[in-house]
Amino acid sequence: MKLYLAPGACSLADHIALHEAGLDFEPVKVDLKTKTTETGEDFRAVNPKGYVPALAFDDGQVLTENIAILSWIADRVPRLAPQGVLGRYRLLETMAFISTELHKGFKPFFTPDADEGQKAKARESIAQRLGLLSDKVGEGYLFGGQAGVADAYLYVMLRWSKQNGVPIPATLTAFGDRMETRAAVKLALQHEGLLQPA
Repeated sequence: MKLYLAPGACSLADHIALHEAGLDFEPVKVDLKTKTTETGEDFRAVNPKGYVPALAFDDGQVLTENIAILSWIADRVPRLAPQGVLGRYRLLETMAFISTELHKGFKPFFTPDADEGQKAKARESIAQRLGLLSDKVGEGYLFGGQAGVADAYLYVMLRWSKQNGVPIPATLTAFGDRMETRAAVKLALQHEGLLQPA
């Protein structure tokens, strides 16, 4: 199994989650500008959409999109998802919010011709939406005391927020700090060249 990723991109969420799950996989870096992998492969042959993440299984099938990949991981390792009758749906609800209301909100920061007005509006919108999640983490994670796949996705959004000057509520700053103490997060950051080995 291979996870196609770009360092620091949204695929970092899947990278972290796979480590949290203890699943065996090979991380493969992709240059999103040239659409080639670190081995020189045409990434569009793996994912015609041309963006990460893409999870390639040994039988040749490929799964794309964060919500799908993170859900697949949670189905393999149920402790990474909330439990109960509505657990699966609460997970999908939260990841859909992160994907559509946070992740997509960063578009002006990745668009070369976006002006400062567009970026300022994006910062305000993202900050407001982070506020809606800030009470959920409390002193733990999104669904209590156990980190799960949705936490990995939220963590990446907090990294992007920090890099782009988005105000982060204190509870989410503390949540991000907690995430960074986790072995899975450290390992993924090291693999992506975002954290130097201790």
